[in-house]
Amino acid sequence: MYQEPLVTHSPRRLDARPFDPRSLRLYLVTDPGLCASMGIEATVEAAVRGGVSLVQLRDKTASDDELVQLARRLKPALAEHGVPLVINDRVQVALKAQVDGVHLGQDDGDVGEARRLLGETAIIGLSVQHPDQLSRLDVQALDYLGLGPVFATPTKSDHATPLGFDGLASLVAASPLPSVAIGGLKREHASAVRQSGADGMAVVSAICGQADPACAARDLLTAWKG
Repeated sequence: MYQEPLVTHSPRRLDARPFDPRSLRLYLVTDPGLCASMGIEATVEAAVRGGVSLVQLRDKTASDDELVQLARRLKPALAEHGVPLVINDRVQVALKAQVDGVHLGQDDGDVGEARRLLGETAIIGLSVQHPDQLSRLDVQALDYLGLGPVFATPTKSDHATPLGFDGLASLVAASPLPSVAIGGLKREHASAVRQSGADGMAVVSAICGQADPACAARDLLTAWKG
């Protein structure tokens, strides 16, 4: 019988918030183009039924107001399954929609300020592409790191140089926080991602745009469990 591995990350601080790294296991990042046929809401709801453990709402073209309204519509279905919802980049949207947190890129604002605005219970993640970025982390303001891209991906045209699995493993080993791998990941990569030591894998096209997002999520989760 499959059992979750023992979490070995040290807490960031003595009064650290109760962030469970297992929520990173199967992390969905939404893409409005890939989800167009079903819609974001139907795709996310199906993916959560299939086993997605955390959802990041990402839409670079939507207005703040549109994202707030969409996030508010998504919250009940995710809350029913105990799945956190975070917003990509936009702290004010996360604050106004009262979601679980935010995921920031390296140039998307100060994580300490995000923590001040969103409060101690919010989930805050940060993208990391290079080892030197680890030395500049505000560890006490963060809950997890998104490491990648592992591979080149068309869903993010301005991505950094792909890490590959060796580069991913090096970043995971140096990370002071729980981590989720991202960037072109599919079902066949699940075993290698686990072997890298990452707490989970983040996917976009492996679920978004699939004919049956629930089935796609179940297949990914089965592959992750090995």
